[in-house]
Amino acid sequence: MAAGSSSSGAGTAGTSYFMPRQSIPIVVAVWEWQDEFGNWRPYSGGVCNYIEQCLQFQQQPKGVTGNASTCISLGQADAHLAPYSIDIPSMTQFRQGTGTMRNVRRQIYPQHSAPGKGIQWEWQGDDGSWTAYEMNLCILLEDSYASGHQAVDLASLGLHYTIDFASSVQVNKITRFQRRIQRRFDTPYPVTSATGSVHKPLACTCHQCLGSNGVGPIPSRSRHSTMNPSASSAAHSSGRTMTVGPPSFVPYHKPGTKAAYKQHTNITWAKPTSGQIGTQLVTPAPGPSAANGTSAQTLPVQMHRPSKIKQALAEPANEPESVVKKYMDSLSSPPDDDCIICMEKLGSPSGYGDALESKTIQPHAVGKLKQCGHDFHVLCMLAMYNNGNKDGSLQCPACKTIYGEKTGTQPKGKMDIYSIPQSLPGHPDCGTIQIIYSIPPGIQGPEHPNPGRPYTARGFPRHCYIPENSRGKKVLELLKVAWNRRLIFTVGVSSTTGEGDTVVWNEIHHKTEMCSNISGHGYPDPKYLDNVLSELAAQGVTEDCLQK
Repeated sequence: MAAGSSSSGAGTAGTSYFMPRQSIPIVVAVWEWQDEFGNWRPYSGGVCNYIEQCLQFQQQPKGVTGNASTCISLGQADAHLAPYSIDIPSMTQFRQGTGTMRNVRRQIYPQHSAPGKGIQWEWQGDDGSWTAYEMNLCILLEDSYASGHQAVDLASLGLHYTIDFASSVQVNKITRFQRRIQRRFDTPYPVTSATGSVHKPLACTCHQCLGSNGVGPIPSRSRHSTMNPSASSAAHSSGRTMTVGPPSFVPYHKPGTKAAYKQHTNITWAKPTSGQIGTQLVTPAPGPSAANGTSAQTLPVQMHRPSKIKQALAEPANEPESVVKKYMDSLSSPPDDDCIICMEKLGSPSGYGDALESKTIQPHAVGKLKQCGHDFHVLCMLAMYNNGNKDGSLQCPACKTIYGEKTGTQPKGKMDIYSIPQSLPGHPDCGTIQIIYSIPPGIQGPEHPNPGRPYTARGFPRHCYIPENSRGKKVLELLKVAWNRRLIFTVGVSSTTGEGDTVVWNEIHHKTEMCSNISGHGYPDPKYLDNVLSELAAQGVTEDCLQK
């Protein structure tokens, strides 16, 4: 009997019935970040390949070990991106050191398109650097270029530009200003499956899709485009200059970071009442469970008493003298030493005798600090106190011993604390405590360098990380005390940018890099917890504070 024939039965002899196999389109994945103008900027093909490789570990079956991570350090792929990391649960890029956060998303494009071939279209800035066009526009330019068009008019996209391929320039149609453009080859973007077989939950991970149902992309991808999907077909229209269809913009929903982590607490400055600048710890109800289903152990919040920070103008006229006398014993016979504040002999009048008048302290008066025993002109100590925060505390200028409860000049803001199940490098046996500091810009108070002038708050919110072990929890409790006493930040001059009247760190170092230690502000660092405990102690924040 011939193969395929049938001797009996219904049907047609010689016919074999089968379902045709459906081909799965091959696409490439492009990761992009959103700039301050709302434009989506693609990472390079090499960086996207690295991100996809990291995500493969997350998609491994249970029981398979690997370097799974919900935080991807981009410095591993490109040294120029060392300060940057991507937090996968919140789809956010954040910059180490400043805490600047930007949205990220993952787009898929046909493998035969520009990103699949590793083709980049870029424009040249005033400083000579090259910037990639948005990926949709890059694809449009490549399609037009490959079709033989000599120019592309971008008016329909709301852009006042024409791209001239013949001259390799971008022309502003209003000002006629020209910029150079270039077409170059780079690493092709990583291949994946349109069905999401490699990263099924991440077939499209923009915030809008994540907010829909959490199991896959919204079918129509045109919502993510900066132009009408029909634009690609318009690339084959006749004529020397190509015109594209109208733009189709859709706002993105940005889920908060709280959706990704279990929140422990937040600590918020309360408004001053009855003439006193104080603090109040606000402990809200526990936040939602972590997105990955894990629960975090609740860290107790110590309800410390409000700090004794008072307005300088509200203090009694004699209080500074009383504070200085409280912590110093009078010396009738001063030693033959110099006062390190005014650099005059202790047997001579204080160098501040002409600049500072006091009804109860004479220029010749010399005192010894009660705990550390260092000697100073009492008037010099009064001048130093008046030049500080006037919070009722003194700090020895010789050995830094603190008398009383030291407080700082940190502006009002919020301290949020979360638990992340991922371990920090060097601490594999525990999770991670994430602290997010949020301080808005405002007006300087009487305790700040320029009262009445505005201050800026760059790089907030700032993200910091501590291992969630017993020692890390102790550091966290002490950092809460330091925050409550306004010691974490201050208003001053940025050592990084030179900007004045801005919020800066205040000598208590924090780890702002979670996945690596490229910048020196990350992990592993076996001495960090010891170092930060010493820095807290230098500010008068010790374990004794937790007993109050």
